[in-house]
Amino acid sequence: MSSIFSGDETAPFFGFLGAASALVFSCMGAAYGTAKSGVGVASMGVMRPELVMKSIVPVVMAGVLGIYGLIIAVIISTGINPKAKSYYLFDGYAHLSSGLACGLAGLAAGMAIGIVGDAGVRANAQQPKLFVGMILILIFAEALALYGLIVGIILSSRAGQSRAE
Repeated sequence: MSSIFSGDETAPFFGFLGAASALVFSCMGAAYGTAKSGVGVASMGVMRPELVMKSIVPVVMAGVLGIYGLIIAVIISTGINPKAKSYYLFDGYAHLSSGLACGLAGLAAGMAIGIVGDAGVRANAQQPKLFVGMILILIFAEALALYGLIVGIILSSRAGQSRAE
């Protein structure tokens, strides 16, 4: 029983690695953003407790980043079924790149949201006119993760197009 190794036997490994990467890196960004901006909210709450609920915005925005990674991880993992349909290295690499695009974009966005959220809520406690500017910066930071999600969806949709069957 001699079988020729084509390399496609390892393809699901790369696909599952992409799913894990999407979730892990996005959640790392969400955790960092939540922790860093949460420290700022707690510090600001000592000075101006009436602004705590208004200053929760960066924490919520950071939490959304984990959802982006979850979406891509589910899309990738449902696309890996070598028993039902052939799964080639092209498909595995497409899923890996999809997961990395979403995950690393989520990590970068989480770092940006955490830093801006921490400094922004502290500054907002001293000068309330800064709130709108802080929200705009947070929106642009969140958009970075959204770009990663969009690219991840596009890349994962490429899986299955490697060979005509």
